[in-house]
Amino acid sequence: MKNQTIITEDSFGSKGSLLQIYTYPSPILKKVAQEVSEFDDDLKKLCEDMLYTMYMAPGIGLAAPQVGVSKRVFVMDIDFNCEEVTNSIGQTEYRLNNLNPRVFINPVIKNKKGELLYEEGCLSVPGIFESVKRAKEITVEYHDLNGEKLSFDADDTLSVCIQHENDHLDGIVFLERLSLLKKNLLTKKFLKQKKKNG
Repeated sequence: MKNQTIITEDSFGSKGSLLQIYTYPSPILKKVAQEVSEFDDDLKKLCEDMLYTMYMAPGIGLAAPQVGVSKRVFVMDIDFNCEEVTNSIGQTEYRLNNLNPRVFINPVIKNKKGELLYEEGCLSVPGIFESVKRAKEITVEYHDLNGEKLSFDADDTLSVCIQHENDHLDGIVFLERLSLLKKNLLTKKFLKQKKKNG
């Protein structure tokens, strides 16, 4: 998908630069990210590029450490649809619709309630999917791109995605939420596949 055209119904996320996604066990993924203190154009550009990269992957969430930036920022969209089409000159295009891009800066998760098992994947651990135990309901406090502090309650898929991306800001990939046996088996499988693919 990297060399193809992406067309969306929404300008935010449809333009941007494609960023490199770092894969496990890259050191940046184990580092605790730093709080954001400046809400400037550089931050807006980073978030735009992260959304563009996420949509192109495609994925439903992406944290700054995954693109080599140790900042407490992640983006997500659990609602979009991606359709592959061939245009009039025979090129493949990816049309996105139902976009609902979200940006979370300096997020803090509170009021965890309930429990659910959810099959998760990760752009930094491609090809591996496993059920992870997460809180069913959470409250998340965060800043938006203008530095305004916001808060809302999330449940089910949205709750899981926020928890998954927030883990990245603390240097945790979802494999580390599994039993030691499962983590070791999947890590071995992933690294073997990664070596095979060069």
